[in-house]
Amino acid sequence: MQFTRTLPKSLVHRAAIAEVFLTDAERRGEDEVVLAGQLPRLHAFYDDTLGLRTDHAPMLLLEACRQGIFVVAHRFFDVPADHRFLLRTVDFEVRDPTALMPGSTPTELVIVARIEHRMKGRSGLTGLRLRFTTTIAGREAMSACIAYSWMPPDEWTRVRTEQRTRLGLLETPLALPVPRIEPALVDRRDPANAVISVSCSTGEGGRKALLVPDTAHPVMFDHWVDHVPGMLELEALRQLALTAAVDAGTLTTPAALTVRLSARFRRFGEMDLPLECRTAPAPPGADIPCTLHQSGGVVAEARIGFADRAPAFAHRAQGQAAFLPAPAGVAAGAPTPART
Repeated sequence: MQFTRTLPKSLVHRAAIAEVFLTDAERRGEDEVVLAGQLPRLHAFYDDTLGLRTDHAPMLLLEACRQGIFVVAHRFFDVPADHRFLLRTVDFEVRDPTALMPGSTPTELVIVARIEHRMKGRSGLTGLRLRFTTTIAGREAMSACIAYSWMPPDEWTRVRTEQRTRLGLLETPLALPVPRIEPALVDRRDPANAVISVSCSTGEGGRKALLVPDTAHPVMFDHWVDHVPGMLELEALRQLALTAAVDAGTLTTPAALTVRLSARFRRFGEMDLPLECRTAPAPPGADIPCTLHQSGGVVAEARIGFADRAPAFAHRAQGQAAFLPAPAGVAAGAPTPART
C-alpha cells in the first residue's frame, strides 16, 4: 500500500484535494478491500479543539472510512460515477485511544473494509454494509460500520422532488440563516466550526438546538449538495450531546473524546427548513440518545458516548508542545461561558 499520493478526488466525492484522505485501495478477496490513508497533523475542522492536541478526532477517522464507501462502490463494483449515494446507518467505536495520538509527521493508517451485507434490487446491487477496522502503527484505533445505497440520477431527482414538493419547498434549496452557539461551548476555537445554535433545556432533562446549514463551510459543504450532508447532521448531534453532558455534569469540559457513535438516517434533511437537534437526559456513563427533527418527522437518530480527555491523556501531555491557546477573552483553565 502506498502513501505518496492521494486517490483521485472524484473517486471519494471531494472537491478539494486537501480533503482527500485515502491514498490507495486493493481488493484482497470477494468480501475484503484494504485502504490506505494519511491524516493531516492538524485538520482545520475535525481537530479544532480548546483542549490539548492529544489525539486525532475519531470523526476524522470516520470521514476516512466514509470516503472508503465510494472507493469500494466505484472501483470494485463498477457503480457509475454519476450515481448518487445515501447513508443509511453509521457506527463507530474507539478501540485504542492512545493510537490516535498525532506525531511529528502526518498519520498513516490502514483500513480493512469487509463486506457484511449486499443490498439487491431489480436492477442488481443497490448498496452495501461495510465493516471497517482502522489501524495506526499496527494498533487498532477504531472500528466502524457504514450501510449505504446508491441510485441513478433520474431516480435521485424523482425522490428529491417528491420530498421537497411534499414539504412545499422550491426546486432549488436556499439555506436558512441560523445564529451560532458560542464556539467554546462545543469545544471549538473557530466560530465557523460551531454547527448548532444556542442550546436550551427541553424541560425534560435534555437539550435542544437548531442545526446551522452553512453552505459556505469549506469542509461540511466541500461541494454543493441539495440537502444537509449526513456528516453535518452527525456533527450537530455530537455538539449538542456535548452541551447536554456538560450541563448534566457527566463531563467536566466540552473538550471530550467522542468514543462511540451509532446513528440511523431516516430521510433527507432540508437546509431551507429548521432542523432541530434534541437530546434525552445524559445519565453518568451512558451514551446520550439524540434525534434530529424537521417538519414533524425524524430525520436521524443517534446514540453518542464521550470520555473526558484530561484523566485519560494527562500523562501524554507532559512535555508536549502541541498546546492550543485559549480563545480571545477566555483564560486558560477558565470555566466555559454560561449557557441559556
